Amino acid sequence: MTPHAYLCLVLHNHQPIGNFDGVFEQAYQDSYLPFLEVFEPFEALRISLHTSGPLMMWLADRHPEYVDRLRMLVEAGRVEIIGGPQYEPILAMLPRRDRIGQIQAYSNWLHRTLGVRPRGMWTPERVWESSLTSDVVDAGIEYTVLDDFHFRAAGLRDPQLTGYYLTEDDGRVLRVFPGSEHLRYTIPFQSVDATIDHCRDLAHRSPGVVLTFGDDGEKFGTWPDTKVHVYEKGWLRSLFQSLTANADWLKTVTLEDAITHTAPVGKVYLPDCSYREMTEWSLPVEAQETFDDVSHAMEDHPQWSDLKNFVRGGYWRNFKTKYDETNEMYARMMDVSRQLAEIEATGIGASEISQIRDDLYRGQCNCPYWHGAFGGIYLPHLRNAIFQHLIAADNELERLSGVNEHSVQATASDYDFDGYQEVRLSNNRLCAWFAPGRGGRMYELDVREIQHNLLATLQRRPESYHRKVLAGPNTGGDEVASIHDRVVFKQEDLDQRLQYDRFARKSLMDHFYDNDATLENVARGEATERGDFVELAFQTKLRRGADRVQVQMRRDGNAWGIPISLTKAVTMHAGSDRLTVAYLLENVPQNQPLHFGIELNFAGLPSGADDRYFSDVNGHRLGQLGEELDLENALGLSLSDRWLGIDVSLEINRPSGIWAFPIQTVSQSESGFELVHQSVCVQPHWIVTGDENGRWSVEFELAACCEQKSETVHEQEVIRL
Repeated sequence: MTPHAYLCLVLHNHQPIGNFDGVFEQAYQDSYLPFLEVFEPFEALRISLHTSGPLMMWLADRHPEYVDRLRMLVEAGRVEIIGGPQYEPILAMLPRRDRIGQIQAYSNWLHRTLGVRPRGMWTPERVWESSLTSDVVDAGIEYTVLDDFHFRAAGLRDPQLTGYYLTEDDGRVLRVFPGSEHLRYTIPFQSVDATIDHCRDLAHRSPGVVLTFGDDGEKFGTWPDTKVHVYEKGWLRSLFQSLTANADWLKTVTLEDAITHTAPVGKVYLPDCSYREMTEWSLPVEAQETFDDVSHAMEDHPQWSDLKNFVRGGYWRNFKTKYDETNEMYARMMDVSRQLAEIEATGIGASEISQIRDDLYRGQCNCPYWHGAFGGIYLPHLRNAIFQHLIAADNELERLSGVNEHSVQATASDYDFDGYQEVRLSNNRLCAWFAPGRGGRMYELDVREIQHNLLATLQRRPESYHRKVLAGPNTGGDEVASIHDRVVFKQEDLDQRLQYDRFARKSLMDHFYDNDATLENVARGEATERGDFVELAFQTKLRRGADRVQVQMRRDGNAWGIPISLTKAVTMHAGSDRLTVAYLLENVPQNQPLHFGIELNFAGLPSGADDRYFSDVNGHRLGQLGEELDLENALGLSLSDRWLGIDVSLEINRPSGIWAFPIQTVSQSESGFELVHQSVCVQPHWIVTGDENGRWSVEFELAACCEQKSETVHEQEVIRL
């Protein structure tokens, strides 16, 4: 048989919910538009294209001419539109109702906009579980693309990693294409000949073979150094010219063409998996380092090529244990989804809940729920966007439930699925969430008016790539390199900025320090903890009145081995934007001064701008947010963000020392390693001694007042300093 092959080129273009408009525009100019312009003249070529919902909606609004050109290519049969869940969630983290709903919502949108109803879909981040099969089919999808890595994990060998396979769940049958990891690394990072030669070799081995490339469209122009390589130096045009010149034996086809004209290779059941790199990123840091070291050490072993197919890292869902902050977003999303399902079951009209559902779906966008070679959870603006939409949905659900300015509620449940009861206090202005089982901390504080969670913070923690930071930069040589190979520093001295926190960066975290503890060692996370109140469980009572609710938490613990009882009570009034917080320490010695501090953290208040600043109780400015403060005998502190339109104030009933400092992380993104401002930590602290009854107390009010936003737009300082 004459050697011949079919090549499915599948592009996945995506920008997440909450990304800056300028980033969308830059990616459009660098990747999406030039790719289309290079592709259009090659009339014999066909591709499959997935554009995520957030990006496609932005394109329809900002660049309708691009959508018009795309529609013409669709009508000409040159581009197949691939669907998927509307706002690019990881399907494995969604309830079944939302999996099906997201896929159907985007299919309907594409049908209205482009006149086509997609038969295939892109599986976000190729995170796959067998139980997804029935939901995907029930949503109207016939086929999808995963990685050949999934198939290797099921025991298939290289000669079998072509064409497409059938898989099944609960009697539903889905077709699945194995995307080639080899092609992911040759396109566009190696010569065009490397791709053509690979296809020719497989065509000789298996005439009529179907090969699939499926990967990010941003690697054609947006990823570092690729714009020059792909367009200015002509790599993409050369690829299309070579495909055209070799069309007698190598034909580009869409996924739909392949399904229509070729038979399935066989049937397979795939394990829970993702692409290779994602499985490694999901591992705990120590396990990730061990996996990396052992894998490299085994590369020269004669049996490694056979063994490595059965070796993979972790499981995507464990990002919810690797990062508590991921679980917080996930749990908040699940609570909104549950409320929506309950209110929908009452028979309420679809028009009344359509916006709630849209906000819920937007709050499921996957990008800030994990972290690997991309910024992910380390990007504050992406986390903030998730909470913005979830809080907006919650606001409307509260309204439909009859909550108004006279309402105030206190509820308890295992909201975050950790086996402990959490407490929720809410009125029409604020919603505060507490974890008595984890030090009585406040882990979420929503300002309803501006849909902002002041505790969407991030703990400074070790990452496996910090070893690369300590080793220094390496761009991968003169040739264009994959983002997985580049080590680029976006600021100097990042190795000096690696700092780690023992505890989460939340609020009402109760510390006992050495009496000579300083701002510097507290800020660096190096101060010794002398008490056992930060993480351990508190006993809890809820008190409800006509116009107020209170959570009271008490722990009989110790500091320096001295038995001490700590009680803290948080009170919320109906219609108020303030929380009243009272602390009582008992059994405090009169003859041994103790250093006690209460940690508060505030997220979404970035540094580096004059309209984001500290001020004292008299309104005198004390510097930009992000600067360090070491105040003595202070009665309070305010943090203002004129762009966000909020003043967060702390008013204390006794003179206090106050430390304030930024929380900054060294994290990895596709463009390099960077310093990211995460939040501002504020710690009032005192040297305490007991009164004649061994008691010491303090009370403060925490207010979140919303005012007029400024017109200044700040984008980049949110990401990097």
